[in-house]
Formats: sequence, C-alpha cells, structure tokens
Amino acid sequence: QVQLVESGGGLVRAGSSLRLSCAASGRTFSTYAMGWFRQAPGKEREFVASIRGSGGSTYYVGSVKGRFTISRDNAKNTVYLQMNALKPEDTAVYYCAADLQNLGGSFYSRYDYWGQGTQVTVSS
Repeated sequence: QVQLVESGGGLVRAGSSLRLSCAASGRTFSTYAMGWFRQAPGKEREFVASIRGSGGSTYYVGSVKGRFTISRDNAKNTVYLQMNALKPEDTAVYYCAADLQNLGGSFYSRYDYWGQGTQVTVSS
C-alpha cells in the first residue's frame, strides 16, 4: 500500500512558476517510479512526466518539455514537479501516481496508486 499526498497548487499568472510536491508513504520510495498526470475540465487525464526510482530516467509529454522538470528526493520520500513559464492551457488538477514496476512512462494503467490531486490555475 502506498499513500500519496500532493501539495503546491494555486492560482498564478501566465509566465509564472509553481512547484508541486507529492509526499509518499507506505513502501520503500526508491523502488518505484513516480508520475505526474493532469486533468482539465471536460478532458481526459493526461500524462505530464515520470521518473524512475533511482531518479536517473525521466520522461515528459511534448507540451511541457523545456518548461517542467520532474525530480525526486528519495531521502524525503517526495517527488516534485517544477513548472516554469506556465500557460493558461496548463490549468488542471495535477495528480501524482506510483508505478510499483518502476517503469514510469505515459500509460495511465501502469500506475498502481494515485494521490487526491492539487489544482493549478493559470490566468492569462
């Protein structure tokens, strides 16, 4: 069992930055991959980024490459999503998720546990 709690969302203007955090508990954090997904109103949940347990392999959706950075601190059992140059189209509820197979990637069904989500709203 893995528990995930996101934080760091908020309301910001376009061009601003936010850092999301996701604190994990329940299993050895460094043994599983973590992902960030987002869901905008009326849209399907979309993959944003993932990182493997060691932190050595990351993957991003094209629309956030160069603006978002995923990282993890295994000593703190926390994964981060640094979001720079935010755009109104980044507005969504952001979810972190744990993949116990330590593969990561964009497949929604690969992830075993999910957080409750944190709202990010970017105004123009």
